Amino acid sequence: MSPDKTPRNLLWPRLDVTRTGKDHDALPHDTPLITTLVAGFGLAFVFGLLAQRLKLPLIAGYLLAGVVIGPFTPGYVADMGLATELAELGVILLMFGVGLHFSPRDLMAVKGIAVPGALGQIAVATGAGTLMGWLLGWSIGAGLIFGLALSVASTVVLLRALQDRDLVQSEKGKVAVGWLIVEDLVMVLALVLIPPLAGLLGGVAQPVEEGAEIAAQVGIGPIAGTVLITLIKAATFVALMLVIGRRAIPWVLHYVALTHSRELFRLSVLAIALGVAYGATKFFGVSFALGAFFAGMVMSGSTLSSQAMRETLPLRDAFAVLFFVSVGMLFNPSIIWTSPMTLAATVVIIVAVKAIAAFYIVRAFGHGRDMGLTIAASLAQIGEFSFILITMGVTLSIVPEEARDLVVAGAMISILVNPLLFHLLDKRAARKAAVPEEAPAPTEDAPDAEDAPEPKESA
Repeated sequence: MSPDKTPRNLLWPRLDVTRTGKDHDALPHDTPLITTLVAGFGLAFVFGLLAQRLKLPLIAGYLLAGVVIGPFTPGYVADMGLATELAELGVILLMFGVGLHFSPRDLMAVKGIAVPGALGQIAVATGAGTLMGWLLGWSIGAGLIFGLALSVASTVVLLRALQDRDLVQSEKGKVAVGWLIVEDLVMVLALVLIPPLAGLLGGVAQPVEEGAEIAAQVGIGPIAGTVLITLIKAATFVALMLVIGRRAIPWVLHYVALTHSRELFRLSVLAIALGVAYGATKFFGVSFALGAFFAGMVMSGSTLSSQAMRETLPLRDAFAVLFFVSVGMLFNPSIIWTSPMTLAATVVIIVAVKAIAAFYIVRAFGHGRDMGLTIAASLAQIGEFSFILITMGVTLSIVPEEARDLVVAGAMISILVNPLLFHLLDKRAARKAAVPEEAPAPTEDAPDAEDAPEPKESA
């Protein structure tokens, strides 16, 4: 797909809120951007604080804030057009953060279990989601996208759970993070391939790439030609980032660091992240998410990567909040009482099927029960990549809107359940730690210390 033919917004479509019966002008919209930011940040703070008090992940509060100001609940409706634009920034900065955390060295250290384990677990979850979609009467393509969305865990939720228990640097933590990195890489590849395959998957076929017409002359079909051109463009972008970007981006950071201006350094990091993401879409036809991920990955190789991470963290967190709020706005709560059994099946795939698959994969590779349970609990939830994938599927008319509602509801429930799973693991670990400390009870045959014979003195 040529850049000028790329849909303006594949991830966050504008919703028609007129059918919901809510008054879109409940608040004055003379300053819609300010109003949307105030409503989004304000409610996210309130519900995030409530989630913190209840010892739940903050994401649950952010999603609930979006539901409150979304078009499917009574009261004020935020400007969905602006919210989707802000969500795009959230996606870029989230993926930039994922790239910054990506460490090929850490992945290679645990590749023996992380790579086959993640691929196996993705296959099991995707298969379960595809089967569920088929039983619901969806197309195979819709089931595949739905299953993929259920297969990938949230980086934010997983890292938070591991950090709270000081497990990030442990063997279990490194395997969990490596496993998640492989999942993220698979989803990045999916984001590249889904748009050109939309017609084949049962959605709206995207315009044929200009280069695909040339490929057709040598006997390659239009869909295969479009996929081929897309992969060539993505590979060209990746090659440029690894060859030129790996040298240019660290050089720019070091040059700016010599000015001793934190403000300029922070601005340079943001300019690189947003500029690379925009350039990847404009000139190579790949997603913002892929461009931002590689910008972060290349920057992670610089000695200034830790400082870059610290300087951009506040802004990244702020727009990540708006991303989750925007996802909550897309959620129709009626799915809870109109399709309770379907929702229950979705939650079972996320929490049970994924966890069981991960546990037995870990055990099959010869690791202990403790590691298996930790990996299983870590992956028994979904998050940001799931929202990006399912929203793209809805926008391309591959999956029905019901699938998006199921994914968002399943994510909220799994995020709420995940702390409970780790709490059960903590209690199990505490019981195991207490066993060696208990002194064995003395037997009747064993003499007391006072009755024991004194040792004889040597001559």
